[in-house]
Amino acid sequence: MNRIIVLLSGLLVFSAVAAEDAGDSDPWEGYNRAVFAFNDKLDRVLLKPIAKGYRAVSPQVVETGVSNFFDNLGELSNIVNDILQLKMGQAANDTGRFLVNSTVGIGGLIDVADSIGLDKSDGEDFGQTLGDWGVASGPYLMLPFLGPSTLRDAPSRFVDSYTNPIRYLEDVPTRNSLYAGNVVSDRAELLAVEELTNGDKYLFVRDAYLQRRDFLVEDGAIEDDFGSYEDF
Repeated sequence: MNRIIVLLSGLLVFSAVAAEDAGDSDPWEGYNRAVFAFNDKLDRVLLKPIAKGYRAVSPQVVETGVSNFFDNLGELSNIVNDILQLKMGQAANDTGRFLVNSTVGIGGLIDVADSIGLDKSDGEDFGQTLGDWGVASGPYLMLPFLGPSTLRDAPSRFVDSYTNPIRYLEDVPTRNSLYAGNVVSDRAELLAVEELTNGDKYLFVRDAYLQRRDFLVEDGAIEDDFGSYEDF
């Protein structure tokens, strides 16, 4: 708990620095590109082939079940951050989803909640909570192994890790296997999406990440030259 308090204090200090950097979302581009190149090579050599193999040998029903299982565990983070943002209606919805899918949905393998009107949300995390509290995102930051983030979102991952039930498994091989399974499942879902990448891959990933984070923090109320997302 003390580590979380220290982290929160540091993030509040960072917010002042982040506000000053608002005009330049990527002042550390040289470093970020180097880390991106490392991550991209690691992905092409290791993670992408594993994800392709997983998709090749797994029936669609298995892939869907595995994805549903990890999404269901993620509802706990959603619930905690819903409450921290005072989104009580969404907290009730996400709690209902977790309870229904964990029981009737056989541990989350089947998304029964969706069929009874408990819709899956876009998800909440502590980085979004800090954004809701007024903490600026700060500069873009590419993390080794973990991928795109920002000065605000990167340390927030540590806080979110405490809401992941896998963290509390005492059997280390089982815990690590579940972590690895989650990574492979997520990577397999991105195989089709990456075909949309064109031009400078670094810029594509960076801009997509930052726009998505803005969308999530503002709950879709993003204004641009064409109006807000809510207008469509």
